[in-house]
Amino acid sequence: MTDIKKEIDIKTDRMIVNMGPSHPVTHGTLHIVLELEGETIAASHTNIGYLHRGVEKLGEYRTYQKFIPFTDRLNYTSSINNNVGYTLAVEKLLGIQSPPRAQVLEVIACELGRIADHIVCVGINAVDIGAFTAFLYIFKYRELIYDIFSRMTGARLTTSYTRIGGVSRDLDDETIQLIRKFLREFPSAIDELEALLTKNRIFYDRARGIGEFSLDDAIQYGYTGPCLRAAGLEWDLRKKMPYLGYENYEFEVPTGTRGDVYDRYLVRVEEMRQSVHILEQAIENIPEGPIIIQDSTIALPPKEDVYNTIEGLISHMKLVMEGAKAPAGEIYCATEAANGELGFYIVSDGGNMPYRIRVRPPCFPIFSSFDEQVQGYMVADAVAILGSLNIIAGELDR
Repeated sequence: MTDIKKEIDIKTDRMIVNMGPSHPVTHGTLHIVLELEGETIAASHTNIGYLHRGVEKLGEYRTYQKFIPFTDRLNYTSSINNNVGYTLAVEKLLGIQSPPRAQVLEVIACELGRIADHIVCVGINAVDIGAFTAFLYIFKYRELIYDIFSRMTGARLTTSYTRIGGVSRDLDDETIQLIRKFLREFPSAIDELEALLTKNRIFYDRARGIGEFSLDDAIQYGYTGPCLRAAGLEWDLRKKMPYLGYENYEFEVPTGTRGDVYDRYLVRVEEMRQSVHILEQAIENIPEGPIIIQDSTIALPPKEDVYNTIEGLISHMKLVMEGAKAPAGEIYCATEAANGELGFYIVSDGGNMPYRIRVRPPCFPIFSSFDEQVQGYMVADAVAILGSLNIIAGELDR
């Protein structure tokens, strides 16, 4: 974290303006100090850490299973994607895979989470720029997704849906019908959003050419996700390093050319369409079978075994009290979360708790480039740029 006081020379004619840490356009507890020459940004200094909770350190004192609720508090606009990413990492460490039905349910959860996250980014960014109507057209479908999550997981926001080796709940017929309803209605909402924004001259002028970032610079900063693809690189872990059977789904990876606010908007809009396409394939091809691995040393045994057999009761008690043990070693597992590459690095000493957990959040390298991106623009442009980066303080600070 930079020492802002040392970097800013207060004996100049520049005006110092604080954006945050408590400000409606900072999308979280972000502190940005701007040096202005007139209305132009001459320099920017970001200061993070206001939402640091020591999540990674807390993971060293929790069993592998009990760390799952902490992942909800990373990117809380798509917490279910964090659940999937973490449990995939633990499964890789254990050398296991969840059953086919569970994998399809996780794909459904991830794509719904991706759409919900993009709705927040696109909708709120439009509000920041001044296009409030577009927000109203699209945001009601985020509520429908949260209704689906409530039925899938028992919670709307902090889902804790996954388990090591599978998921906590199956989909019932009513939830499947609710997902199909969403898939029927949502494409027309995307059309309405584009009708309001894509060729809107005011929105276009506020977004096109603002925060333009070259592909070389994006790679140097460690960009991933929509911001990297908006700069022109077709890089998506679902295609390049498939997991959960993504290689069996047909979908395209949209890219931009200039890496500006407008291209980031266009990429996210098209990604929502592609997520709908993936969901349509997944919801019609859910295989039969269990939703969690049948191994009583890793997953809780069925309730009938717990209630009727001493072996089931003992297995249940040991897992709840002690948790599953992982072999000694270390792994890194990355998934394509809504903002980009979400990675979990886990070191095991052979016990029931991680020796070390390190989270690789998509937001951190992206936000690191903010100071460079806003130089030469105006304060209103900085607001548009920040919204297009979709910085979530929970995963940024951890």
